[in-house]
Amino acid sequence: MNKRVKLSLLASGLILAATSVSADSNTIKEAFANGKTSGDISAYYESKDNSGAADAGFISGSVGLNFETDSVNGFSAALGFRAQHQFDEENNGDYDGAYGNDAVVNTALIKYANSDFFVSVGRQEIDLEWLGDYNESVVAGITSIPNTTIILGYTDRQAEIGFDTTADFAEITPDGAYVLDVKYNGIENVELNPYFYSAPDVADFYGFKASYDVDAFGFTGHYAESSEDVGADGDIYALEARANFAGFSAALGYFATDKTVGTGSIAAYGDNVSPLEDGNNVYAADAQTTYGSISYELAGVALTAIYGTTDYGVNSDEDELNLIAEYGFTDELSGAITYVDYENSAGGDYDKLFANISYSF
Repeated sequence: MNKRVKLSLLASGLILAATSVSADSNTIKEAFANGKTSGDISAYYESKDNSGAADAGFISGSVGLNFETDSVNGFSAALGFRAQHQFDEENNGDYDGAYGNDAVVNTALIKYANSDFFVSVGRQEIDLEWLGDYNESVVAGITSIPNTTIILGYTDRQAEIGFDTTADFAEITPDGAYVLDVKYNGIENVELNPYFYSAPDVADFYGFKASYDVDAFGFTGHYAESSEDVGADGDIYALEARANFAGFSAALGYFATDKTVGTGSIAAYGDNVSPLEDGNNVYAADAQTTYGSISYELAGVALTAIYGTTDYGVNSDEDELNLIAEYGFTDELSGAITYVDYENSAGGDYDKLFANISYSF
């Protein structure tokens, strides 16, 4: 799952709910005139050195453009697209392997929001515990209960879209998938997050996540279990400890899956547990992953190192190192470089380097 580009639906919904009451246009014409345009122009480079197989790589350009109207009586609309262009590739097909479509409408929605709830219908980006990327969906949020946010959603089709990949929207299941996600923050420094997902004729799965955070440190415990319509049920449990000291941010975590089927259908539509860039087998059967990360900012450059090791299946293991450097040249212009070193006892080792520079407006 791509970790680089995410937008929290929960955060955007709360912002929308908070702003729609105080910033409201009187007419539809005025709502369009007061609308906001945003986007980015990005260049992306990826190179993959495969052990025992042909290397791969490409250079691409990407443009994202979004427009959101102001609200009229709580209603607003948004439209956005992303387009890609190939500049170069190492082998024929390398670019097509990353971009299934050169241009796609990724956002097309109508929203309603007030101080108690919000509803958003259409193509939109979602970042929930087990549902991510862009979805053709209906999402409602209830914010009227003190210290509590309740998200109810239905998604039918999904696509992963960013400056480094573009896919066509594809059906999740014949009958879509439903989600209920609750976040409670009524206890100081604590967030409690029970949730339930249902994909008809595929699986139901549910879980509970609890986090405690203060300035110096934090902890998270997480468990999820599926009830599969066909085959054995899956599960996963995860623990993470975090600390901040002398300008450093560090984390140490462990998560494990069911011995027979791994997570089952739980990670089929998105995930937020693994911090690794690839993590190819972290949700496989009998997978046990230990990871550590450390981040530090030096001369304006945000530096991050993540290392994870996974034992899975029968006598199989993989190790992955991620090194990330990010720098903001200006408020609008930024760049990032990521290096991935992946090794697997079954073969298929590779080194991967990707970099992007983006101008956002």
